[in-house]
Amino acid sequence: MTTTALSATDVSLRELEAESIEIIREVIAEFDRPALLFSGGKDSAVLLHLARKAISPAPLPITLLHVDTGHNLPEVIEFRDRIIADGGHRLVVAAVEEWLADGRLTERPDGTRNPLQTVPLLDTIAGEKFDALLGGARRDEDRARAKERIFSVRDSFGGWDPRKQRPELWRIYNGRHAPGEHTRVFPISNWTELDVWRYIEAENVALPSIYYAHQRDVFQRDGMWLTPGPWGGPRDGETLETLSVRYRTVGDGSCTGAVQSTATTVTEVIEEISVSTLTERGATRADDRLSEAAMEDRKREGYF
Repeated sequence: MTTTALSATDVSLRELEAESIEIIREVIAEFDRPALLFSGGKDSAVLLHLARKAISPAPLPITLLHVDTGHNLPEVIEFRDRIIADGGHRLVVAAVEEWLADGRLTERPDGTRNPLQTVPLLDTIAGEKFDALLGGARRDEDRARAKERIFSVRDSFGGWDPRKQRPELWRIYNGRHAPGEHTRVFPISNWTELDVWRYIEAENVALPSIYYAHQRDVFQRDGMWLTPGPWGGPRDGETLETLSVRYRTVGDGSCTGAVQSTATTVTEVIEEISVSTLTERGATRADDRLSEAAMEDRKREGYF
């Protein structure tokens, strides 16, 4: 793995990196069967990069897990598979379509599959006997994520109870859990979207091409630019246009919107988001607009 060293003057990034690496090493030391949630998005790409640095030069002793809705943009799946092949990692894919095919899940009337990820996720955790899941969630993304601890114990049903969180004074983390429970761990919880992009620039972290401006057929719905695919296309009154867009986050194609952009390099993306007043989820994720507490409701049920 080829990286560039962080600048000695970039104190904030070096501190964030050190904290994240400490957390990852704690997970590797404390848990028997950890996994890392890897969607191919920017946060999981940075998390994987950090995990590799945490254990280098040894091979990564962590399984990668992707809950695949079947509604991903092809560029993301191609990137995911290339990263897995190049790194020699073990990948477990929990395909939502398998749960739909055998009747364990049914399609939603609105066609979105993001909320359907919870059952495949919990079933796979139980089947693989994972006791810790590393995730790339950050506190600046959503109010529910801002409330969650770095080490977040989930009950035997995968649920999160915000009233039963453990203190984490002086960066002391408690991963103890009862049989059937597991712990979600968020090493980049204290990072912001801008921190992530500055780290991508400093460390030359590879990303799917959709994160940079490109020409794409899109249509507008509820103030978001969506792209047609297996999940559907424009409805009556919605017009397909070809625009220069990029994605700020990776997700189900039915509910993840693009933003108009001309940023084709990391530096240009950093300049763009430096003046943004919305988080990437608030700007581009329709599933988070279902209610004021949409994310917290899903987390209580076992979502990421």
